[in-house]
Amino acid sequence: MRAASQILTDSFLEVRAKLLEVAATLDRIDRSCDASEPLPPEAQSQREQLDAAIKILLSEGSDRAEQLQKLFSRQYESDWRQQMDL
Repeated sequence: MRAASQILTDSFLEVRAKLLEVAATLDRIDRSCDASEPLPPEAQSQREQLDAAIKILLSEGSDRAEQLQKLFSRQYESDWRQQMDL
């Protein structure tokens, strides 16, 4: 296993760029929101998922990727093939 400092050094610029991209997207969303016309329910749900993901990223622990995967995944349904016409 690589040292934490080496992982950080190797990944810093790439992660920084991704965080800037996320921040810019959230800025564009916020600037585009019209107080008289709130986000439609599906878009509001997506925004809430992004907010929950950011909270996960700010949390402590070594399972943040797993938590994010669960946040963005559908619940398992035994009849998924029928629901997707497969």
